[in-house]
Amino acid sequence: MVKEFIFPDVGEGIHEGKIVKWHAKVGDQVKADVTIVEVETDKAIVELPSPATGTVLKINHAEGETVKVGEVLVVIGSPGESISTSGPSDLSSSVARPSAAQQSPVDLAFKEPDSSVAQKQISAPFSVPREETKPPMPGSTQTGPIASAPLFASTTEISTVGIVLPGQILATPSTRKLARDLGLDISKVRGTGPAGRITAEDVRSVASGSAPSTPSAISSSSALEQTRPAMSSVSVSVSGSDQRIPLSGIRKVISDRMVYSKTHIPHACGMDFADVTSLVDFREHEKKTLEARGIKLTYLPFVVKACALALRKFPYLNSSFDEQKQEIVIRKDINIGIAVDTSEGLIVPNIKNADQKSILQIAWEIEHLASLARERKLKVEDMRNGTFTLTNIGSVGGFFSTPIINPPEVGIMGVHRIKDMALVVDGKVEPRKVLGLSLCFDHRVVDGAMATLFMNEVKQYLEDPALMLLSMV
Repeated sequence: MVKEFIFPDVGEGIHEGKIVKWHAKVGDQVKADVTIVEVETDKAIVELPSPATGTVLKINHAEGETVKVGEVLVVIGSPGESISTSGPSDLSSSVARPSAAQQSPVDLAFKEPDSSVAQKQISAPFSVPREETKPPMPGSTQTGPIASAPLFASTTEISTVGIVLPGQILATPSTRKLARDLGLDISKVRGTGPAGRITAEDVRSVASGSAPSTPSAISSSSALEQTRPAMSSVSVSVSGSDQRIPLSGIRKVISDRMVYSKTHIPHACGMDFADVTSLVDFREHEKKTLEARGIKLTYLPFVVKACALALRKFPYLNSSFDEQKQEIVIRKDINIGIAVDTSEGLIVPNIKNADQKSILQIAWEIEHLASLARERKLKVEDMRNGTFTLTNIGSVGGFFSTPIINPPEVGIMGVHRIKDMALVVDGKVEPRKVLGLSLCFDHRVVDGAMATLFMNEVKQYLEDPALMLLSMV
């Protein structure tokens, strides 16, 4: 039977990607769950497995072309089958199916060709009135309540948009393969993604016997576009020597997220410095030994560990604010995001369960994730479920800053350059090594007193690194 493989939403709101490499050509035999194509999104390069075994009958997008969620990537059939040159519309089935508006992005990822289903699926993963969920006519401009819909929504509200029909299982092909590899019945897994989608982490949680993770509060990048604050257009004059550079990929995502953060989150910022003389001495003493073992020890792993331990004591800084339910969601895991500067813009992978890892483990993971980020080889899972972010401004300069919160997190810390300063120690002025710190926080969740106490806890660990080494991990 001839089937179409439609490009699914492979991550948190991915709505388009660029074909990097095909692993098959027309006429080739492909096997289910074996990578058939690599697609570069605005977050990572994703390997998409074939959802079925068969023969490649048609490839709709060449390498280097952009494909949007809902568009047909490839047509797969049985050996000897063929398709007419007039396209999938000639292959419509008489079997009754729900309309595109009733199917989720993942359900549309692999289906039999049907001319009654729109080729471009409209994704709207946030709560809007039922009458506004219909996709606009081609060429029209979306208006009405959808333009001012909230960015973050609970799973309950998300599910009111995409109707989940009885018996449907929302999961990408790679997640289904993971479940099969682990010997799980995917229908028994409770999905925590948008519209109840089953994620890879849900599958792993069930396999490990732990409870499913809390539904992610963040919605898609397409929602970010639709929730930009309304503003009057600003005329920009251009002279003959000026250059226009359109926003694309990561830069566009950064623009949307930062506008949302500054217009929706009441930022407050506290600044302080830590006397890290002992930390500098310790690092210098151990650096050469560790380099011989292939470990590059910078100061950042110490800051990650200090923050992770402090977040145990001040869990409100390791939380998210659910705007829809007006609730604070305390995160069980402590996943510290590290802002990595790449040629395309900032990418923020995170160190999972940083409080449970040693400083050397954190050092290796930072270097590994930063390398993957610069090579655009990060997986979506590497950037998911961050709970607190560090931005290492000191690597390029500066002593204080006011970084912007990475929603739906409630805190971000700027780490700055270590400077020589004269401080009074035991009544005497001495030259000391001083590290500037800036903590920006969501004032709806955290008050100034708690933020200051958290900063003091971080300082205590950095000023006396033995405390970190004596921690359980």
